[in-house]
Amino acid sequence: MARPRTIVAGGGGGFRTDPGNALDTFLLARTGVPHPNVAFLPTAGGDPEPAIEAFTRSFLERGARPTAVRLFQREVTDLAGLLLAQDLILVSGGNTANLLAIWRVHGVDKILAEAWARGIVLAGWSAGGLCWFEGGVTDSFHPTDLAPLSNLLGFLPGSFCPHYDSELTRRPLYHAFVRAGALAGGFAAEDSVGLVFEDARLVEAVTFRPGARAYRVVPDAAAPGGVAETALPTRLLVQG
Repeated sequence: MARPRTIVAGGGGGFRTDPGNALDTFLLARTGVPHPNVAFLPTAGGDPEPAIEAFTRSFLERGARPTAVRLFQREVTDLAGLLLAQDLILVSGGNTANLLAIWRVHGVDKILAEAWARGIVLAGWSAGGLCWFEGGVTDSFHPTDLAPLSNLLGFLPGSFCPHYDSELTRRPLYHAFVRAGALAGGFAAEDSVGLVFEDARLVEAVTFRPGARAYRVVPDAAAPGGVAETALPTRLLVQG
């Protein structure tokens, strides 16, 4: 049988802030390959070398075959050939609006759609978690003035809010955007949490930090504040 189309959308954290975390191990296991090919798209952060070095070191240590894909100083002619040969494609945090603009110029958005259709595991945190949805909360236009952002890749329906616990204005502003209709209802994830989708359907939430949670957030005129927030069962990953 064909592999399900899998996306893991993370709220925040990763190999730079939490080296050796169990979520990265979980992502590798989802490929079903002993030594998977893993591509890193650090576009949202401007292709920073420290992030690329941390990625390469972390995934080599785990027995993977890592490749960083730079777009600011592009080194690869056949992006489709490279990305479609991967088992896992990992997207960094950073500026979501810039990420999407650059991807569309280089055709990466269409390549990722094909990768998703083929069952290549797609994942990321912050901007790399947000980009897969139809819309979400972003700091792309100002570091403290959060705004709704739409016209994302749209592989997953609805909206997404990362950093739900680590940035104080995220939760109330996400509620306000959903209540006002600026964003469709969707999901929120605290740092260290990943939402696992198969064929665009949420199957579970996982985390490497005890007590971290994910939430479903939808408009509800009968709920206090016009929004219903429901905590989702979140499975703690144990590093093997």
